[in-house]
Amino acid sequence: MTKYKIFLLVSFAAVWIWAACGPLYPQDWLLENYLTFVFIPVIFILGRYFKLSNVSYTLIAVFMILHTVGSHYSYSEVPFGETLKHWLNSDRNMYDRLVHFSFGLLMAYPTREVLIRVSKTKGFWSYYFPIDLVAALSALYEIIEWLSVQNVSAELGNSFLGMQGDVWDAQKDMLLAITGACLAMLIVSIINLTLDKKEFWKEFKESFKIEKYDKPLGEEKIAELLK
Repeated sequence: MTKYKIFLLVSFAAVWIWAACGPLYPQDWLLENYLTFVFIPVIFILGRYFKLSNVSYTLIAVFMILHTVGSHYSYSEVPFGETLKHWLNSDRNMYDRLVHFSFGLLMAYPTREVLIRVSKTKGFWSYYFPIDLVAALSALYEIIEWLSVQNVSAELGNSFLGMQGDVWDAQKDMLLAITGACLAMLIVSIINLTLDKKEFWKEFKESFKIEKYDKPLGEEKIAELLK
């Protein structure tokens, strides 16, 4: 492990330990951290066989730190969210909205890096599929939240969901994640276009080229398997 990755790990660990010490709502903190308990080991295990760039690890670390801060206070009571509430002239604590937007903004690039290396995604699809996957994961998280609150008290459920009286909270959270991902991919595309305009447009055009595929698909594949 490089010194920079150790720095990222120590930074996240320091914030997580702080957040674990005297959280505002201990049960809510535990609910918020279930995914953290799963996600962090997965990053370590996959990191032994599939190393991401420092850029990706940095973005992941920043997002996890934002989430960890939210788990300490509960998303609807983070002090900085009140500052955002004032700046944006809103009637609710905006930290929850910030983190959902950050999920798209910060996680789209690592997703793109994985797709390019694993599935050889290129051109237009290398910018579209990260947005698509962020949208899917955001929707999956909202479903997990819904299923989770079915088995806890109403008070804990409301704290965990952080709806703050907004019946469209889940839809708005997903929209913000998608918006963040779109912005991230726009920034990446502008950088790539600026640095290598010729290669950028070459890959873009090639990504729409339909490759000849002689193997049977669909009903033809099923018929072949049933023979």
